[in-house]
Amino acid sequence: MAFPTNRPRRLRANEPLRALVRETQLSAADLIYPLFVVPGQGVREPVTSMPGVLRLSADQLASEAKEIKDLGIPGVILFGIPESKDPEGSGAYDEDGIVQRAIRSIKDAVPDLVVIGDVCLCEYTDHGHCGVLSDGDVENDVTLPLLAETAVSQANAGADIVAPSDMMDGRVGAIRSALDAEGFEQTPILSYASKYASGFYGPFRDAAESAPSEGDRRGYQMDPGNAREALREIASDLDEGADLILMKPAMPYLDVIRSARDVFDVPLWAYQVSGEFSMLCAAIERGWLDRERVIAESLLSIRRAGADRIITYFAKDVARNALG
Repeated sequence: MAFPTNRPRRLRANEPLRALVRETQLSAADLIYPLFVVPGQGVREPVTSMPGVLRLSADQLASEAKEIKDLGIPGVILFGIPESKDPEGSGAYDEDGIVQRAIRSIKDAVPDLVVIGDVCLCEYTDHGHCGVLSDGDVENDVTLPLLAETAVSQANAGADIVAPSDMMDGRVGAIRSALDAEGFEQTPILSYASKYASGFYGPFRDAAESAPSEGDRRGYQMDPGNAREALREIASDLDEGADLILMKPAMPYLDVIRSARDVFDVPLWAYQVSGEFSMLCAAIERGWLDRERVIAESLLSIRRAGADRIITYFAKDVARNALG
């Protein structure tokens, strides 16, 4: 029997050939960079559990935004740590709140950098939950108007996109109605439609000071064992008016991303969360993994699963490698 004429190795012989037939590409344009904003002046505070990630005061955002734009990264998502917290998370919807000031600062400095406002109360409540707490339970319907007010205040400050991450039922519809009523019909909603109650959020909660003081978030975030439920959540949020969908975490839920991509023909994003980032950084720092290769491979896996864009703390690394 003759040796097969089909030799797949022909197209793997060198990098130019491999690049020419590569099915999934990765570039800075595919990525969104998260920013943590804190009170004060001149603050550039390292997050100890997230190597290379900083908490920045609003006055530092102009230069940061210019660097991000120059690297070819098209957008940022903002998380705020307020001066004070209360049971209703009023800092989230304060017209002069930490994120609202940050949005204005970035848009003044770099108008064409896309700014996404995370819409949630967890960073602003003194109990750390994503909504109003009553007898240890988050009150879904009481929370909705506060989330809607938060989204409107961010849009009013100049946010290009608002992104509810709270996982309250009906919040997309409430936010869409409030935005439309206030003249923000053109402001898109990026819904965290598939957000799991994950163990991979720990470093983020350090950075955002948002860990619950009692209980946990399993009563409103999704159970890690459920995949079909994610499709129902996405369908529901699209029906309520979501324009883009975000799935979180990414790498532990690649099967869910793939399932969603097969079903929904809408912009589908994924968040490579803090635990995914810090886990890789820890192995890289010990010399167990090659930094450039594992960063690219981890992000390619998310893109290959079907995500159009990825929120990641590695965005600058990817961009610098591309420019270098």
